[in-house]
Amino acid sequence: MPRENRKRGKKHKKPVEEPIYSKREPEAVVAPEQTQHSGPSWIVSAPKPEGEEFNPEAPFGYVDADVKAYFRTVDLQIREWQESAPGAEYAREGEAEDGDGDPNEERRMFFVAALTEMSGKERQLATDPDCSSILERMAYSMDDFVRRVFVDSLVGSYEQLVKHRFASHVCQTLFTVAADTVSRETRGIVPPVTDSPDKGELHTLTELVLDICDELLPSLSTLVANPFASHVLRALLLLLSPSSSITPTSSAVRSKKSAAWKTKQGPMKSLFVPDGEKESNQNQRKVNTPKEFAEAAGKIVMTINNELGENEVRALGADKVASPVLQILLEIESKMGWSDKPGSLMDKVLVGMVTSYHASPTTPPQPSDYLLTLLRDPTASHLLETLLTHSPQPIFNLIFSAYFINAPSYDIKRLAVHPVANFVVAKAVGRAGAEDLGEVCRILEEVGGKVVKTGRIGVFKAMVERAETLGAKGKEVNELISSAFGLETDEDRKILVPCALRLKPLSEYQALLAAQGDEREGDEVHKQQDSMKKRGRRGVVPDEAPMEPKVQGALLLQSMLRLPDPHYQLVLSSIQSLSIEALLSICHHPISSRILDALLDSPTIPSIAKRKFIMSFIGHFHVLADDRIGSRVAERCWAGADPYVKEKIGKSLIAHDQFLAASYYGKYFARKLNLSLLQRRPEEWKALQSANNDRGTVNVAQRPGTKPVNSTLVTHERKEETSVLQVPSQGKAKSKGKRKHDGDEIDELFEAKLGKKVKRSALEGAAGKDLEEAHTNKGMEMDKGLSDVLGAIRSAPAGEKAKKKRTK
Repeated sequence: MPRENRKRGKKHKKPVEEPIYSKREPEAVVAPEQTQHSGPSWIVSAPKPEGEEFNPEAPFGYVDADVKAYFRTVDLQIREWQESAPGAEYAREGEAEDGDGDPNEERRMFFVAALTEMSGKERQLATDPDCSSILERMAYSMDDFVRRVFVDSLVGSYEQLVKHRFASHVCQTLFTVAADTVSRETRGIVPPVTDSPDKGELHTLTELVLDICDELLPSLSTLVANPFASHVLRALLLLLSPSSSITPTSSAVRSKKSAAWKTKQGPMKSLFVPDGEKESNQNQRKVNTPKEFAEAAGKIVMTINNELGENEVRALGADKVASPVLQILLEIESKMGWSDKPGSLMDKVLVGMVTSYHASPTTPPQPSDYLLTLLRDPTASHLLETLLTHSPQPIFNLIFSAYFINAPSYDIKRLAVHPVANFVVAKAVGRAGAEDLGEVCRILEEVGGKVVKTGRIGVFKAMVERAETLGAKGKEVNELISSAFGLETDEDRKILVPCALRLKPLSEYQALLAAQGDEREGDEVHKQQDSMKKRGRRGVVPDEAPMEPKVQGALLLQSMLRLPDPHYQLVLSSIQSLSIEALLSICHHPISSRILDALLDSPTIPSIAKRKFIMSFIGHFHVLADDRIGSRVAERCWAGADPYVKEKIGKSLIAHDQFLAASYYGKYFARKLNLSLLQRRPEEWKALQSANNDRGTVNVAQRPGTKPVNSTLVTHERKEETSVLQVPSQGKAKSKGKRKHDGDEIDELFEAKLGKKVKRSALEGAAGKDLEEAHTNKGMEMDKGLSDVLGAIRSAPAGEKAKKKRTK
């Protein structure tokens, strides 16, 4: 035996023991079907080989340890590239500075090698707990051809893969990223495929998705309630019907647990598309789907409707797994125009309401205990919101009257303060007519104060938005909100904004002010800013911060500012009645400052009222801009001001120029205003602001982390600048011992007087031409500072000559 094959250690020879059954005669082999009826009981069939045993955790076999280790390194490398900008490592090393090579070439070679290793092992990798997430990460970087190959390699196994714990997430990611490829194929952009005699025809991804739908059709009724296949069906339905209101990233598609796990995996994006280009493509992307997709979606809806009975469909509504799928199916059915047909999915969920309506349109339906249960269930209430949104108008009117207006056992007064049902009420009010909206206002007058105390004012916000859409019932809605906060008189209604921001009635708000011993609303906000860090989830504020502005109250006030004239006056007059300290406190808070943004952006508020609001800050803009949030509000006010108001703002800030320059946030606002130009050449500053307003552009102030741009002076050529500064000297300046002074010495004197940063920069566009013409006609005007500089230039030669003599 060769030395390298020998084993180390001592050799221990065990005695060979003869087995007991060695002397027995070999038994005859009995067929499996014969052992069931005849033969001794001690005869058992031989165990199957380990590779042939079916394991539900690895139905297609286990991944080799070496292959798994290789894909771990692939995952680490791809994750490193995805977390960094494309080509960043090449720029650091200086390899891509010449521009001759492709910075993504190494990535492409690495990715192709990983795809080559993956070939033939797709099913095993998809069902592996470690490699499945690696396939998801790689799916984002696959091009159209590779995606077609990968999806085609799994055809025939999708029914088993979608029910697998790990492979289901791979299928979901494939259906999510397939939308771009299908959209390109619909527009005729299909990569060419090389013909190979040893390989079959490669279908397009559109055809492959249709084949997958046909493969899953026989088992759809069981996949809907499967905990792993359910979210795959949601992604598939969104691919077939991309115009759905549900997005691929919403909670209806991916659970909170799945979304949290995916967040821990880091960013998943393509390796070969820059971040900015990818974001712009996603914002401008319009998904195009073929007509066959709509037919496939309709076939899925019809299959589930035919295979499931009424009780089974209603049971899906309360199931946490199946309810989101049923919501998407109801939305697709509504777009197909099948919701108003007897026997549809919507008819089954609504307990035959559609059938009874077609039989007797004038007979009001009786409230069903099942739908009343949906109102209060945390899971099924989302299904009822979908029904209210996508049901036909006659059916919606029946639901609204039967379950929200005329319900004898559970009326809208109790539903509006319910922790779950109030969301359903808000969705229903958002589609109500003018008469129904007025009726809701009348009913909720009794429980308006309770709605405010519980903080569930989503119903009020929905009523305000519906009144804005209808252009009616704005007065009734304002009266309801005023009475809910205890604001009966006109004087009390001036405190609407402080009360609504805290979600406190007038009596409680005044008691809180008295308890804290301070009647100024602005100081209360500053005292409670430290408690913002203790804010709970969903914007819930703990009891130790009762004066902290609430998100719900700010949203309500924003929607009220968009009401038509004169109903927005209720909030506008309250804002105008606040003191300047209270206004500054609102501007410096991240929640309440959004109200002022809504005021400036509201299309119904006239420009005169906006102008008056902006001018109320004159004299206090330096305090407003000296804050992280307040500087943003100051910029919004500056952008919405006309040239006259801008001039007033600029002149009021000249005295506070040094204060703004020393402020971390105020210096950027001062740079936007160009105060130095306003102080020296006001006419040119006015022309510049008029040109900006005519073009509709607003100069953006530089923020921390960006290179500051000095735009304080007007266009002048360097030759013109030196021609003005080079004034010929007279008298003693022409003496024999005079030293020549060139332009550099003059520049030093000029910079010593006015500073290095004050230079003449070029302005582009029409504004620059207008300013050049104005400057040519008017000529250069030298102020006192420039005269002092020229005086220093004239006296410089004499002083230097005397100094030279003293040195000698």
